[in-house]
Amino acid sequence: MNHSTWRTRRARQLAGEAVEYNQEYVDARLAGDLGQAVYDRRIELGLSQAELAERAGMTQPQASRMEGGDTVPTLPPPRRLAKALDGTLNLAIDEGDSRVTFTPQAA
Repeated sequence: MNHSTWRTRRARQLAGEAVEYNQEYVDARLAGDLGQAVYDRRIELGLSQAELAERAGMTQPQASRMEGGDTVPTLPPPRRLAKALDGTLNLAIDEGDSRVTFTPQAA
């Protein structure tokens, strides 16, 4: 296949073609989405990584790895992060796609 006929997964999906997803790709995307959501909410609250880590019962390097998308956590760390970030963690996982957001809790 030459570059003139190469199309992205997204372009093929929009064209109605079947798209195969590598599990590592899906996991990496989920980790990145979660990390971005944690970072966005932490900045919104004006917290440092160290403050977030303390509130979530983890170390600052663990919080950094989570924000950097370097890890796909088990359920307890995101649960602690949601509490520490005064919000509800919303996670939607679909074939080849994921959405992660924090919804602030009502004051």
